[in-house]
Amino acid sequence: MATVGPFACVLSVFFVVLSERFSVLAGFSQSLDSDFTFTLPAGRKECFYQTMKKGGSLEIEYQVLDGPGLDVNFDISSPTGQLLYIDHHKSDGMHTVETEDGDYAFCFSSDSEKLVFFELILDNMEADEEPDNWKEYIHGTDILDMKLEDIMDTITSVKSRLGKSIHIQTALRAFEARDRNLQESNFDRVNFWSMVNLVVMVVVSGVQVYMVRSLF
Repeated sequence: MATVGPFACVLSVFFVVLSERFSVLAGFSQSLDSDFTFTLPAGRKECFYQTMKKGGSLEIEYQVLDGPGLDVNFDISSPTGQLLYIDHHKSDGMHTVETEDGDYAFCFSSDSEKLVFFELILDNMEADEEPDNWKEYIHGTDILDMKLEDIMDTITSVKSRLGKSIHIQTALRAFEARDRNLQESNFDRVNFWSMVNLVVMVVVSGVQVYMVRSLF
């Protein structure tokens, strides 16, 4: 039977502690951001609700991707029913709210059917549990030269930058979808009026030829 050396034992302890620390950190780093794309029916008001804590931050960004006019009405209400922001006939917008305990409502409405995208970014919504509880898992690992704190600081920084990249890419995809729908709408409109002009020109030419022939 093969024997396991002391270095292998220390290395295995290191990986076990590191994996436990990852799992603890994951509990405090759950993604609270979300994005949605939905169809807003004509003449209806669609509302969404988000539960927030006191001292948190709610940021919402919306864009109209498709539909006549590319504009909607938008409003945000506090848990007490007070209107915080109101937008009328806008194609996009972004608002940030410092929150209290309760459910915040954000509503969309339009006179015609629209395709709407919005993204929620929630800050300061961590659990009440202290994030330093992971330190109880790393007793007895002082023999290692590499500090677990440095590793996790680096991982946290990378995760934060990746989250920002995801938000930027999501917003760019929404802009690209809206621009594509707008170009397709303009293409159809140009083709329609071009055909109308062509038919009018043919009819006018025929009338002119008929009138000239009738004179002789």
